[in-house]
Amino acid sequence: IIIIFIFHDRYNIIIFMINNIKDLKNKIIYRANYRGTKEMDKLLGSFTKKYIDQFKEEELKFLCDLLNYDDENLYKLNQGLKLTIEIKHNKVTKLFQDYVYKVE
Repeated sequence: IIIIFIFHDRYNIIIFMINNIKDLKNKIIYRANYRGTKEMDKLLGSFTKKYIDQFKEEELKFLCDLLNYDDENLYKLNQGLKLTIEIKHNKVTKLFQDYVYKVE
């Protein structure tokens, strides 16, 4: 199995070719935990940690798509605030929207 994902931020486009799910999960975990702000590292990192092993391939793809959005709009989505962009709704975005971060 080879899965190709394109991640982007304001400055870079990164293409990953993943040939197994474990590698994909590791890359997702890394991206969720190293966002650039401590708050989003914690929010997305804890969300990913909670759900990643429950997700099937399609949901992992949705999670990758979610991680491609900017931190400001992801925070607004999670907090129920008005977004400045449109985020595609699916099972993963709904889980993130309803996710409540608990300080560990």
